Amino acid sequence: MNQTENLAGRNRGMKRIVTVKLTTTALLMAVNIVFSSFGVPVPGGHLYLNDIIIVLAALLLDPFCAFMVGGVGAFIGDMLFYPAPMFVSLAVHGIQAVVISVIFHKTLKHHPRQATVIGAILGAVIMVVGYTLGRAYVYSTPAYAVLKLPFQILQAGVGAVVGPLLYWKAGLGKLFLKMMPPMN
Repeated sequence: MNQTENLAGRNRGMKRIVTVKLTTTALLMAVNIVFSSFGVPVPGGHLYLNDIIIVLAALLLDPFCAFMVGGVGAFIGDMLFYPAPMFVSLAVHGIQAVVISVIFHKTLKHHPRQATVIGAILGAVIMVVGYTLGRAYVYSTPAYAVLKLPFQILQAGVGAVVGPLLYWKAGLGKLFLKMMPPMN
């Protein structure tokens, strides 16, 4: 194989990687928009399932793409249906996604199971603390933030459990890696 053929093959591989990452990011962002727009009614409030998608995206994608899914996706969902906390969603879910992705793909990349657990727990803490502080600021009352705290904890817990289950047990992690071409 000459150098020109090798370079052409590498370019095709890079184009495929970009296409797979872009498509996956867009699909997960769309799902996040839907999941952050409509909640499951529970006694006393709503449970939003977008943390599942945010954790899954952070495990699949690099930190920038994870931020786009988590932060920008939640921002757009809030902007369309419930705009008051949209900037809180952008910051909190964006940071949550980036931290999980950095832990999984960079910090503990040689220990993926441990990285998943640590990242998911840290992401849940970021979400609960961030939303509690954000709600206290947006609604100018800490009492409202404390009132919604159980729902934030439940949402974060569901995301921290179901997101990794989709990645590891449902095989979405293997499927995503299978779509990526091998690099020489």
